[in-house]
Amino acid sequence: MPAQDMYDAVIVGGGHNGLVAAAYLARAGRSVLVLERLPVTGGAAVSTQPFAGVDARLSRYSYLVSLLPGKIVDDLGLTFHVRKRTVSSYTPVERDGRPTGLLVGGGADRTRASFAHLTGDDREYDAWLAFYDMTRRVAERVFPTLTEPLPTRDELRARVADERAWNTLFEDPIGVAVEDTFRDDLVRGVVLTDALIGTFADAHDPSLRQNRCFLYHVIGGGTGDWDVPVGGMGAFTDALAGTARAAGAEIVTGHEVTRVDTDGQRAEVTFTTASGEGRVAGRHVLVNASPRELSTLLGEEPPAPAEGAQLKVNMLLKRLPRLRDTSVDPREAFAGTFHIAEGYGQLASAFGQAAAGELPAVPPSEIYCHSLTDPTILAPDLVERGYQTLTLFGLHTPARLFRDDNDAARAALLKATLAALDAHLDEPIEDVLALDADGRPCIEAKTPLDLERDLRLPGGNIFHRDLAFPYAQEDTGRWGVETRHPNILLCGAGAVRGGGVSGIPGHNAAMAALGE
Repeated sequence: MPAQDMYDAVIVGGGHNGLVAAAYLARAGRSVLVLERLPVTGGAAVSTQPFAGVDARLSRYSYLVSLLPGKIVDDLGLTFHVRKRTVSSYTPVERDGRPTGLLVGGGADRTRASFAHLTGDDREYDAWLAFYDMTRRVAERVFPTLTEPLPTRDELRARVADERAWNTLFEDPIGVAVEDTFRDDLVRGVVLTDALIGTFADAHDPSLRQNRCFLYHVIGGGTGDWDVPVGGMGAFTDALAGTARAAGAEIVTGHEVTRVDTDGQRAEVTFTTASGEGRVAGRHVLVNASPRELSTLLGEEPPAPAEGAQLKVNMLLKRLPRLRDTSVDPREAFAGTFHIAEGYGQLASAFGQAAAGELPAVPPSEIYCHSLTDPTILAPDLVERGYQTLTLFGLHTPARLFRDDNDAARAALLKATLAALDAHLDEPIEDVLALDADGRPCIEAKTPLDLERDLRLPGGNIFHRDLAFPYAQEDTGRWGVETRHPNILLCGAGAVRGGGVSGIPGHNAAMAALGE
């Protein structure tokens, strides 16, 4: 049970954003209590051993780091590290009856040669360089603003200082730029995938939800790089919890918050535990949960339901599979993002099928092998025997497709997804799956409904709701975390500038609570 009856700040939820807020506030001398429903902290950013009797610590849900500012790591003195992947991506495809693919990585000369081999000349590679030079310039200018008070739209536009880039990313559907810039269907698809991670949208969706998703995927760190967390995602959240505790924050698990009452100056938080119900007061309450959950806690009208649209699959292999494209070493192909069925036309077909209420016949997905970059997540004996992990993230699988029969839909989707992968392998992926202590294949799949059940993600949406452009809009407040109650702040992924493993909403909510 909490040690006190009253705190300067009570934080609801011990996910990574809540822990960031706790660490900042405790280091500023505030009394802080974190109430976490689950037995452990970390939320979606945890490392677990999902396969019985196998010492492999997988990043079960969130799995890569892009948006975490170095400022947060430095401010909090975190002992946490990331590593760069040696290859950005590999995308297999069959052209003219032969297996081939596009490798992005291994140096500029090798990447140029891969583009030329796939497309016949240097045009697409030159267009690629120009396009991502544009996104890099935007990243350098936009990313630092994410830990500052929200700029206005005009202020951010002036900061970008490039009308063509602004129109490409903020005004026109991203499909316009993709089609105007690139000719090759596969290259177009590789570019578009960053607009569709966890986002169910067409390239030309007028809502621009795909643009917002694309923006957050290319601005991380001011470079757009996606890095591998050393020790898995749990190493990050464990470091945060340790830092918060060392600064004086109190963290209790197994405490589920059921209600928040406030008069704008002081709030009362009601929670339940295995032994009964309790209450604690706080001057501020920071809610590291979805906007919908916040409304429920306050007894207010909830926002429109959110919907996730992804399949998450974790695998442990005895070894990496052989590829049909023998020109690429599997250790390179799987070190970066391995795109499956993500040509531009394939993505459009999958979206159309899902929008019509059907599981995609050839589900698009992407894979990477954490253990190639960071073998520390595997026990030494597994490393010696050549074991590897695979993390798969599927696109265009909205929660609505699983409502009637989640188990049957999951099984059907997993079968189709593995078949799409097998089309590019020289042996079935099932043949190289490791077995757990009970002799079962080491593979697990999570649908949006599974994520809703396990993590309370609304509709399984990994962003808690549609992402927002990172500038002030109506009722967003100074930091993008404010609510209509002066002392209640939203510090989860559903805050403006939330989404991804970033800690940004936690930082910004702490700044708001401190009156910065």
